[in-house]
Amino acid sequence: MTNEVSPSEAVTDDLNEAVRLHRLGRMEEAELLYRSVLSRLPVHPYAMLNLGLILKARGQFENALGLWRTAAINNPNNGGLPLASGKVLAMLGRLTEALSAFDQALKIAPADFDALNCRGNVLARLGRQSDALVSYDQALAVQPDYGLALINRGNVLGYLRRPEEAVASYREGLRLHPGSVEALGQLLHQQLQVCDWADYGQTRALIAQRIGEGASADLPFSFLAHNDDPAAQLACAQVHAKGRFPVRPAPLWNGEVYQHDRIRVAYVSADFRNHAVAHLIAGLFEHHDKARFEISGYALGPPSDDAQRRRIRATFPVFHDVSRLSDLEVARMIRAAETDIVVDLTGLTTHCRPGIFAHRPAPLQINYLGHPGTLGADFIDYILADRHVIPPGSERFYSEQVIRLPHSYQVNDHSRAVPPETPTRREAGLSDAGVVFACFNATYKVTPAVFGVWMRLLNKVPASVLWLLESNPAVVRNLRAEAEARGVSGDRLVFAPKMSSGDHLARHRLADLFLDTLPYNAHTTASDALWVGLPLVTCAGQGFAARVAASLLEAVGLPELITESLEAYEALALELATQPARLADLKARLAASVETAPLFDTDQTRRHIEAAYTTVWERQQRGEPPKAFDVEP
Repeated sequence: MTNEVSPSEAVTDDLNEAVRLHRLGRMEEAELLYRSVLSRLPVHPYAMLNLGLILKARGQFENALGLWRTAAINNPNNGGLPLASGKVLAMLGRLTEALSAFDQALKIAPADFDALNCRGNVLARLGRQSDALVSYDQALAVQPDYGLALINRGNVLGYLRRPEEAVASYREGLRLHPGSVEALGQLLHQQLQVCDWADYGQTRALIAQRIGEGASADLPFSFLAHNDDPAAQLACAQVHAKGRFPVRPAPLWNGEVYQHDRIRVAYVSADFRNHAVAHLIAGLFEHHDKARFEISGYALGPPSDDAQRRRIRATFPVFHDVSRLSDLEVARMIRAAETDIVVDLTGLTTHCRPGIFAHRPAPLQINYLGHPGTLGADFIDYILADRHVIPPGSERFYSEQVIRLPHSYQVNDHSRAVPPETPTRREAGLSDAGVVFACFNATYKVTPAVFGVWMRLLNKVPASVLWLLESNPAVVRNLRAEAEARGVSGDRLVFAPKMSSGDHLARHRLADLFLDTLPYNAHTTASDALWVGLPLVTCAGQGFAARVAASLLEAVGLPELITESLEAYEALALELATQPARLADLKARLAASVETAPLFDTDQTRRHIEAAYTTVWERQQRGEPPKAFDVEP
């Protein structure tokens, strides 16, 4: 029970008994007594508040909100009523209304740390992270040992790319609130952002144990970076989905069969902007067969007007910025358009809005590209994959039905330009001589085991260097210290500053060999490397995220660069680094295949994806349930 179920000084015996029964979970008996109180005192604030909590628990959200609105009008000095309303509104994705409710609660009780914490959560979801941080700090000024606010503060600090502060906030929050849902995994994720591996093995083992016990210990996306067990990944996603949607909203689509001249496909994404997903998929939108498909775009946020957003927006006959709308409002738009297929391009990554799909706005709902794994939710029908990322026999680890495309699942933009000018090695901070190993993956993908392989390679290949992205100062400090601990001079790690997408692609030409990570492979970063002619060595793991680079290498005609163990990965990288002729041959083959390889044939991939859409649509038209299948080449 929450502390909102507490009688006032003037409660009647019936109210006392109702509260007792409520706390025992005897909801029907408690409801009868609350209604008995209200038959005598029609606007009693605590009876109305607690009755609303019962309605909320049943999923009768509008009834609860209506009850609390009436109660608030008649009890304007009771801050618990707008606070309760705000929590439900936030859960429903009605964020602007939720923020107003929390503000009202704080006008009544400015020191209510629960309301301050909830207000921070809504501000964060609205993209106002700095304001959210202020709200959490205000809550902690009132209640310094408020562990939940410290954990939420860690979430925002992570988003603001202040990972070391986030780690400190998570640690203190977990000390005070050790059972906090998913916080342990978020602590590890922020540690990985700075390559802080002090307790890596212990923490990842504890997370895996808790997931195995059916508890929630990490978010499904961050879990992929340290756990390669597809069964555990499914369990993590299912626990998350159950916790996020304990009561499923009523579906907006209820079996209607639409009769349209064209199949209506809606793409929903938080990444219609300068983002990896946008760079991959823009060409698909431009190549779509508009005679057979009527496409629309729904941008979740954050608001953007960069060149990539403008390009994508121009490809859609209908494009909506729905970042300020609630989940239900967005779902109603999709339903009102009689959308046949809705494609979730975000999954459970940053700014995700799975609540939209929980409302079932379309007959067919597909997980694609943004989240490299299962979503664990029964309201997503299909996942687009291939035989490499989800090998035959692995379907049981996915809550979705698996559609396998003939080559790689990953669409690429064949028109993506690379500047013809290449900087010199010195301009890039590299020495003129020696092998340059590169890995431009996000730092949270770098694990101690993989880094150990890299350091052994540097020890075995004289004058070689490892070229990494400079994501934050702590990464530079921590990885150089880790290198020194493994007998490698820290200055043999070279960190590349951030720059424009085109310039970043051009500097790939200075590297000799791209070294992949495990259990979360290079995805878009692998395509980047291959597109500019940089060979990549990967180690294929078990889960989707650990097999993407293998999929890309198969689709570009270089399967010999795929290994099945870290020992084989290390041996192959060493062979290539010490055999210049062999490496040169690989680069020549890659350069020759880029123009014709399936991986970079945007229009071919478009045809395969459209064939998948047509098949699922035809099944739905015949009244058949979703079923896995392979798209023919």
